[in-house]
Formats: sequence, C-alpha cells, structure tokens
Amino acid sequence: MQDFRKLVVWQKSHQLTLDVYRMTQSYPKEELYGLTSQTRRAAASIPANIAEGCGRNGGADLARFLHIAAGSASELDYHFILARDLDFITSSDQSKLSKGISEIKQMLFSLFHKVHPNHQKTDY
Repeated sequence: MQDFRKLVVWQKSHQLTLDVYRMTQSYPKEELYGLTSQTRRAAASIPANIAEGCGRNGGADLARFLHIAAGSASELDYHFILARDLDFITSSDQSKLSKGISEIKQMLFSLFHKVHPNHQKTDY
C-alpha cells in the first residue's frame, strides 16, 4: 500500500479535476445533469481510481485500477471534443486539455508497467 498523494500522476489528475469543475461551471444550465455531470465524473474518476488502487494489496490490483483510470481519461478526452463541437469550450481549450490528458495517460501506463512488469507492452 502506498500514499497516492505522492504520485505525480495523481497530483496532475487531481489538478485536472479541479480545472474541469471550474471550466464546466460555464456550461449551459440545461447540461447540469448531462455533459457537465458526465465530464466531472470522468475527471474525478481518474485520481479516485489511482487512490483506490494504491489502497489495495499488491501490484495486480493497482494495475487494474490504473487501467480503469486510463479509460476514464479517454472518456474525458471525448467529452471535451463534444464540448468543443457544441461550442461550450474553444478549440484552443480543448487542445490544451487533450494534451494534459495524454500526458496523464502516458504516466498511468508507465506506472502500470512498473507495478506489473511481466505484462506485455502494447500500443495504447
């Protein structure tokens, strides 16, 4: 069991979640239970799964939760594409967010391979 707060990937994903909450405040009110909620849940799922994985007994459990976090990151990336296409955010904001998400995903997969070294690497 390790302290998730010390992981840079958790710190970055927590900061991203804070940014997402601030950004989605400007989404249309009719999206509160739609895209706003979905986007916030996907963002919060990333650091939450890292934290949960760190609280488990062993690398295999952590690896599983890191994969779930990466899936949430991909979901979040799509939500920002949708938000851009609906003109809720600018293309510039979407591009910046997508780069941050890609960095977090790379860090998640790097950590995954450190805790589960026997897993064959594939292109994600």
